[in-house]
Amino acid sequence: DRRQRQMCIRDSTLYPVLRRLQKDECLMVYDMEFGGRNRRYYKLTEKGEVQLRLYKMEWKSYSNKITLLFEEGRTGA
Repeated sequence: DRRQRQMCIRDSTLYPVLRRLQKDECLMVYDMEFGGRNRRYYKLTEKGEVQLRLYKMEWKSYSNKITLLFEEGRTGA
């Protein structure tokens, strides 16, 4: 179930990250009115797309190393 895989992220954690990505020109930020209230929207820039690919490659490498570590520990190697 997808709901079980979701992470709980607090606003106090999320918004500093979004501001940093905006400052680094990885996000474009714009406001639009919705239902009588302004909402903030975020869109990846080209630089953001490149950075996202790098993060994914780094994560995959890190994840593979951790998986290997656990597999070696299981076999006693």
